Amino acid sequence: MVVVTVTPEIGLEELYTYAGGLGVLEGDRFLGAVSQGLDYVVLTLFYRRGYVDYKIDGTMVKVLEQKHPVDPASILVEENPLHITLRGERVTVKPLIYRRGSGHVVFFEAVNPHWARRLTDRVYIEDNETERIYKYILLAKASAVYIRERIGLENISVVDLQEAYTALVALALPEYKNYRFITHTLGPWGHPVFPAKILEEEFGYKAKDSKVTLTIIGFEVAKKAFAVSKKHYEVTKQIFPQYTSKLSYVTNGVYLERWLSQPIKKMLKIKDVNAVTLDEFKRARIESRKALVELIKSRKPIAETEDKPILVWARRITRYKRPYFVTRLIEENPDITSKAVFVLAGKPHPHDRAGLKYLKEYIRISQKYTNVVYVESYDIAKAKVLLSGGDVLLFTPFSGWEACGTSYMKSMANGVPVIASRDGGSLELIVDNVNGWLFGRENRSLIDLDSTEAKAVDEEDYNDFARKIQDVIRVWGSEEYWRIGLEALRSSINKISIERVLNEYYSYYSSVFCKTGCLASAI
Repeated sequence: MVVVTVTPEIGLEELYTYAGGLGVLEGDRFLGAVSQGLDYVVLTLFYRRGYVDYKIDGTMVKVLEQKHPVDPASILVEENPLHITLRGERVTVKPLIYRRGSGHVVFFEAVNPHWARRLTDRVYIEDNETERIYKYILLAKASAVYIRERIGLENISVVDLQEAYTALVALALPEYKNYRFITHTLGPWGHPVFPAKILEEEFGYKAKDSKVTLTIIGFEVAKKAFAVSKKHYEVTKQIFPQYTSKLSYVTNGVYLERWLSQPIKKMLKIKDVNAVTLDEFKRARIESRKALVELIKSRKPIAETEDKPILVWARRITRYKRPYFVTRLIEENPDITSKAVFVLAGKPHPHDRAGLKYLKEYIRISQKYTNVVYVESYDIAKAKVLLSGGDVLLFTPFSGWEACGTSYMKSMANGVPVIASRDGGSLELIVDNVNGWLFGRENRSLIDLDSTEAKAVDEEDYNDFARKIQDVIRVWGSEEYWRIGLEALRSSINKISIERVLNEYYSYYSSVFCKTGCLASAI
């Protein structure tokens, strides 16, 4: 039986068909599923011009389209076109197939008419609200036709709907009943609202109100619904209390084969993780660090990296992830921060004004200080180097807003300890001063970021963050630091494996998955 998952984006090394966390997570799920032999099909959109990049010229920032890392025609196999009706017109959609082992990804590319073709130009970037709405209606209708005509309803064990946009699939394919809904976001952008009139025109869906929250549709059509960490589950229950009987959670994970550095991977193939000595671990970590040092030197040759810890902040640049914590730290505490090298990376959405402001601040501060480096064009390839090669990862979201996060998982699996705010899945992994460091207040609700309360929380959290940074810089390179790094590796690696995640989602395939730990199959 086939597992089908529908997602707005997926992150594969060869294509820029992703914007950030959800896409990379779906890429990990796909790679993990096929490594375990699951008959796994991903349905998504093909974005001809990728997501977004930024060209930096002095203090000027220019928005660019992305060119895919490889020619899509060299890796995607074109199937016969399918046809849907959109806005009352016949639209031709071309399925492009990426095959790997027992699974494949189906990328839908709108061919004609021209207005429909524009819908699949770029990930999450549209000229107007109407384009955004019809982009996901196109994904829903193309998915429905593909499931009916190419896979067959009788061959499917489950259809997983990743994020609220994909809930529209259930309106396009109402005869199928075994849907599950996975919500990945707490912020309002994760709960889009569409006009009821358009949904009635396209699907015959009759709503009571003039606007419809797609998350509500997802919960309504699903037999089961999932949050992506324990805390995300608890906060989601507050936001959507009427669906608590359907809701549970599976904490996200990562595909270790993809994210472990070669030195760490080699070490773990020779020895069980619990048998690794501190000296063996140090050698592997120092070897992993070299790739990041080379990347830093290619950007800023004058940055000193030999006798200073490398602290990494690498995430989507947006307000709730608090990129301003690290810039404030550098500006206000030169006596402390001059003792470290800071590597900053990430991109804002081009319509995120606050995110663009933070990007410009990252650029400004990297030009001002010799020990601060901004790595532009952040993608999966660079993330592998940054998350495995740093000495400490900084994970700073405003508590209550992060659904799960996975960057800290990737670092911990490489023995890189993390300084984290008390949010998302970090609470399930990090024990303060044992395998990493926690700072700040833990909020169990979604606090308005513009409120007086949020400003007070920010100030309190920042002060604790600055103290933790000072402590960590002080212990870096000591026996205590290396013990914490080794414990980060030991305590996380089986818990964060994507095989564990897939086993929890697809327990009816239990014979496929390892029972007592997934490390052996993962690497």
